[in-house]
Amino acid sequence: MRAVWRGVPSGTRARVLDIRKGNAMRTFLLAASADPSRRLALAAALLGCVALPAAVGGLHAQTKPEPMALTPSEVKWETQSGLALAGMEQAKLVGDPTKPGPYTIRLKFPAGYKLAPHMHPDSREVTILSGTWYTGYGEKFDEGALKALPAGSFYTEPANLPHFVEVREPVLIQVSGTGPSGRMFVDAQDKSK
Repeated sequence: MRAVWRGVPSGTRARVLDIRKGNAMRTFLLAASADPSRRLALAAALLGCVALPAAVGGLHAQTKPEPMALTPSEVKWETQSGLALAGMEQAKLVGDPTKPGPYTIRLKFPAGYKLAPHMHPDSREVTILSGTWYTGYGEKFDEGALKALPAGSFYTEPANLPHFVEVREPVLIQVSGTGPSGRMFVDAQDKSK
């Protein structure tokens, strides 16, 4: 970045400040001051107005995700990590649900798996990729309230809304949200079954 002061023709006391960065240039017309320290302070403030967004933009550019294309065999599965409880498997596709920021994960559940009423601190969107997923909303497990969601179905889990799950066949789901996420059981003694 380069800043250049230049005068204005016709004998005026105004000054022009050109600020260049790469091929971009911004020009500011300023009234001249007899006090050089005021001119310097104004120039520093203007440079800050231009440099700060550029620096923040540079930081943002550094945190952009890289492109990704995965086949099912390239997805890395883990047990007992993030949101995976005993018997479940989890694959982090984008981000990390335990950290701030957007994430997308996949979860595998074996047949016969149940999750007692629980909630998450973040709102989540869920797509059923294979199998049939049974879910219901409420603070008590109610088999009559379960809704069967076959592969291709979609549902939401609003933040802090208790819900429960039953899996009758192997199921694969994909979950997206904004972390940090977690799971809090309505009854602290409840866990998966």
